[in-house]
Amino acid sequence: MKAAVLKTPKQPLQIEDVGKPQPATGQVLLRVRACGVCRTDLHIADGELPPKKTRLIPGHQIVGIVEDGATPELPLGTRVGVSWMGGIDGTCPYCRRAMENLCDAPIFTGYTVDGGYAQFVTARRDFVYPLPAELDDLHAAPLLCAGVIGFRSLRVAGVEHRDKVGLFGFGASAHLAIAVLHSWKCEVYVSTRGASHRKLAESLGAKWVGGESDKPPAELDRAITFAPIGDVVIAALSSLRKGGIVAINAIHLDHMPEFDYDRLLWGERQIRSVANMTRADARDFLKISAEIGMKPKITVFPLERANEALTAVRNDAVDGAAVLVA
Repeated sequence: MKAAVLKTPKQPLQIEDVGKPQPATGQVLLRVRACGVCRTDLHIADGELPPKKTRLIPGHQIVGIVEDGATPELPLGTRVGVSWMGGIDGTCPYCRRAMENLCDAPIFTGYTVDGGYAQFVTARRDFVYPLPAELDDLHAAPLLCAGVIGFRSLRVAGVEHRDKVGLFGFGASAHLAIAVLHSWKCEVYVSTRGASHRKLAESLGAKWVGGESDKPPAELDRAITFAPIGDVVIAALSSLRKGGIVAINAIHLDHMPEFDYDRLLWGERQIRSVANMTRADARDFLKISAEIGMKPKITVFPLERANEALTAVRNDAVDGAAVLVA
């Protein structure tokens, strides 16, 4: 099969013919129909996350068709999604407490095991999600990480219906979260760099849109940061009402600056991190996505142009999400 292979961090992916994977016990073999390009893929490719595997095939927002390893519950031809969390040990204290996103020995698709920048991929059968017919391949792919983790961020931030919610950064994840927030009748305030991102936020119905250093004109009940920049966390914190919560949606943060506790955190304001996701998050989000007719804004790249897609994401040159097709 053809695949985009990361041999050395900070070097371009190599497009190569490699062996087609074979499913182990408990796995399915999927023919990849589409794979979203996530900012976490950048952190892996750029060496900001330590390598876990040599000759890695990245990609963890996968739409595929079951071609082997089928069961009565997952027959041949079933269209499924695969996300970042590719498996858990099921025995650690966090798994036993129903906190599987914090598992001590997780499997990460496209990081600890090969992912979807390829024509075929294997995945644990209990970590794939049958996709609603309402979600087509290309638009379903970004939902499987950017969408799910954005949805979990809303949960971690404690968002309630009709809240005033700030989104700091407006890329692939935030432009999906805003659709859920609208369905919950929330007022959405967006602070983000880049005129095209601000234009996208306006077109998707944000109540207010400003630059990355602009403060929203209302005190926020909740805020979610999507940029991996510590200064953005402080900007979000400074916009909260007392008792408000900031959820940091980033697997990597460049730094965390010093800040004035008395002015910014006192008053039972909270900062929370978002770590991975659960299978329940994925199932719930995909159901909501189908119900509200979610259609991410996408830019499609052929697999052979995977490096170009990563560069576009790195440079914020894609409005919405980038998607690879083999």
